[in-house]
This record gives sequence, C-alpha cells and structure tokens, in this order.
Amino acid sequence: MDELPLLDAASLKQHGRRPPVPFAVALGDGRRLVARRLLRVLPGKRIVAEAELEGETVLAKLFIGRGATRRWQRERDGLAALRDAAIPTPDLIATARIDHGGHALLTRFLDPARTLAQALADPATGSGTNAARALLESAFTTLGRLHQAGLVHDDLHLGNFLYHAGAVHVLDGDAVRAPGPGRTLEPATAGRNLALLLAQLPAEWEAREDELLAAYRAGGPPVPDRSRLRAEVTRLRHWRVDTFLAKTVRDCTLFSVRRSARRFVALVRDEAERLAPILAAPDRAIESARLLKAGRTATVALLEPPEDGERTAPLVIKRYNRKNLVHALSRLWRPSRAWHSWREGHRLAFLGIATPAPLAFIEERFGPLRGRAWLVTEHCPGPDLLQHLDPDRPPPEAEARALTTLFAALVRERISHGDLKASNLLWHAQRLFVIDLDAMTQHRSPERFARHWRRDRARLLRNWPAGSALHAWLDAHLPDAPPPT
Repeated sequence: MDELPLLDAASLKQHGRRPPVPFAVALGDGRRLVARRLLRVLPGKRIVAEAELEGETVLAKLFIGRGATRRWQRERDGLAALRDAAIPTPDLIATARIDHGGHALLTRFLDPARTLAQALADPATGSGTNAARALLESAFTTLGRLHQAGLVHDDLHLGNFLYHAGAVHVLDGDAVRAPGPGRTLEPATAGRNLALLLAQLPAEWEAREDELLAAYRAGGPPVPDRSRLRAEVTRLRHWRVDTFLAKTVRDCTLFSVRRSARRFVALVRDEAERLAPILAAPDRAIESARLLKAGRTATVALLEPPEDGERTAPLVIKRYNRKNLVHALSRLWRPSRAWHSWREGHRLAFLGIATPAPLAFIEERFGPLRGRAWLVTEHCPGPDLLQHLDPDRPPPEAEARALTTLFAALVRERISHGDLKASNLLWHAQRLFVIDLDAMTQHRSPERFARHWRRDRARLLRNWPAGSALHAWLDAHLPDAPPPT
C-alpha cells in the first residue's frame, strides 16, 4: 500500500479527469483509503470510486476544490434525511477530512446491485417485461414515501435508484432536500418532482402510467393533477434532450471537445484512443478505406478494422464536400452538416430510435468561419429497405412491426427526416436504423411538423410503384400527419 501514490485534495484536483488508479488518500482520522476503481470524475469537484478502508470495500465520494465543504455537508445531510424517513440508502461508514481542503464520505458498497437504468437496458428486465414493471413500481412507491416524508430529490434519474437485496435504494444525498420536513409535500412541489422521474422513462411507458402512479400513491401521497403533471413531463422531456445535446459539443464526462482557430473536434470520450489516427488525418483515412459513395456533396468510406487489432469493428467516415465556390461561401457562417448530423444522431439515440452511433466529427475552422467537415460513425451492415423488401408483398411480420414502431416514434417526437428515401432506412438486428441525418429536425410547432411529415411520408412511398402490395401496405400503416393541437 505504501507504494501507491498518496494524494490529497490539491493533487487530486491537479490530476483532472485522470487520477492514477489505484491511489491512496490519508484521512483526517488517521486511516488510509485506497481507491481501486473510478466510477465518476467531475474534474476539480468530486471523485466517486470503489475503494477499500481497513479491508472493507466502500463507495468513496471525495469532495475537492472550491465548495467541497458545502457539497460534503449537503451529501451527509441528505443521507441522514433519507435514513430518518426510513428510505433505503447505503449505510454511512465514515466521513473525514482530506488534506488541503477536501472531504471524504464513505458508504457501504452494495454488491451485487444494479441501477434501474442498467435493468431497463438489459433485455431480460428491459421495457415491457414484468421484471421492469416491478422494479419501476418499487421506485415510484419509494418516491411516494420520500414525498410523504416531506423530502424532494432534485436529481431524479434511473441511475439514482439502485436495486439490491430485494429493495430499491436511493442514491445521491447531495440532491435530497427538505422543503417541508415531517409533513407531506405541497402538491405543486410533489408534482414537479414526480414529473422529473416520469420524464426519464422510455416513451412506451406512457401506456402504463396509471400503474406507476398507483405505485406512487401506495407510498402515501395523493397523485397531483394529471393534466398539469402531463404538461410538466412534456416540458421536462424537451429540457432533457436540449441539455444532453448541449453536452455533445462541450467538454464533459461523456464527450471530449478540442477547439482551436483552425479546427473543432468533438468525440465520444471513451473512443478517443481508437479514433486518434482517423481524427489526426481524416482524408488519409478515407484514401485507405473502401469507398461507398463519391458524390459532389459527400464522400463516404468504410474503414475496416486494422490487422493489428487496435480497432475491432468497422467504421464509416463521411466527408461533406463543397460543390463550388458559391456553395462554400453559403456554408461559411452556418454549422456544418457534420455538426447537424452529429447532434441529430445523438438525439435519436437519446430517444431510443436506432441509428449508427455517432462517434466523432471534425470541422475546419478559419476563426469564426467553417470549412470542410467529417463525421465518423459506427457501421450498420444491414441492407436498405429498397434492397430488403419485396414490392409485390407486404413486409414480413418483424419488419412490419419495426416500421410501425419507428414511424410512431418519429411522429410522437415530431421528428422529420428531410430525405426519407428507402435507402436511408437499414434493416439490422430486427430493427430499422435511420441514416443520412443532414436535414433531420425535431419540431416544436405541430403545424410545421405536419407539413414536413407529409413530405417525408410521400417521399418514402415514392420508392415503390403506386399499385404494388408494399406501397398499399405502407400507405395504410404509415401515420398521417397529426392534426394541429
């Protein structure tokens, strides 16, 4: 243990996102904590790690930098409030000071355990299963008990509910506050907090909202006004999408962003190492790859995994070209099509709509002006619908189900594609993947969405003869433009 680097609050802050794991921390009570595995790092603010204290595995939250004392106290007070209300939460093991202005808060490390977010992502317990319903009902009952005790959790998401030993535990005491300790929350406050949890759920859970609200009511409090609750859920869903998309173009836990006077690069942080050669020389990567498309406005190439094994899956790189001088000048001040496709790809993924995962994009910059751009995504190997479907018969059952699910989701989210050709829908792993997102838009105006959706619908139908069985099936099953609201 003595060979491990011994860090204090100042040195942890200096290490930023990459503290040298494992490392040791001397606690103010004379004991030594050893961090074994990083779980989350907020540079200069907080480090969360699986750690060891006197042979016991603990969850360590290390508060460093400005405001450390306030955040540590808030975490401790929140956990105490949960315990006083008999809400399951990991047991507090110790709190201690760290040299140079830091604080440590250690709780029991629950194992085996998984968050509700992990459970819903698992096919065995995911959306639509009885196991998922039981887990979510437990979470909503727990929230009801929280509100009955006069407590609010300001960071309600599925990652802050941990299932362990048959019970749902509430995490993140820092987000717990007591606007009305000892008495049931005011209906308006409870409604906003309940809406925050409902807004985290996949859209298919709207059909089972009554069951979830019954579970919430079983925790003690009455259900808030349903119309106001629904309006707040809609507002929060928009807010969540906007907040997430803003993160895709700034440096944060999930994304790495590098900017200079000549270049802007955004990428998924976990992909930095394998994408480094591509991002350093994207044109060279295209030259060494298999060309899929060489058009005036875009060049698309497939990058196979190298023999040295550094990449294990093929990637697609798309370069957005300038057709001529007029076209180049018209794009100078606007975000590039790569920027737009990057954001829309992450929008679809966030909403649970399949698309090849966007991994990185690059823009040439000349100060505030923008030049060429590149987008790197995962490769979807499936055929497009023009190749896959037989125009003389309706789609097979699996494809029919995927088509109705996809278009119901696009209409629900008011998303228009802008160029909905059959070649932009790929069939893979029993799902339809949407590609070519340059013109995709999520509309806030129902009237504007209705106009664009009619164009999308008509464009897709034009792929097959009007008298064909497939055209007739699609025309009967594709949603019409929703009426104005």
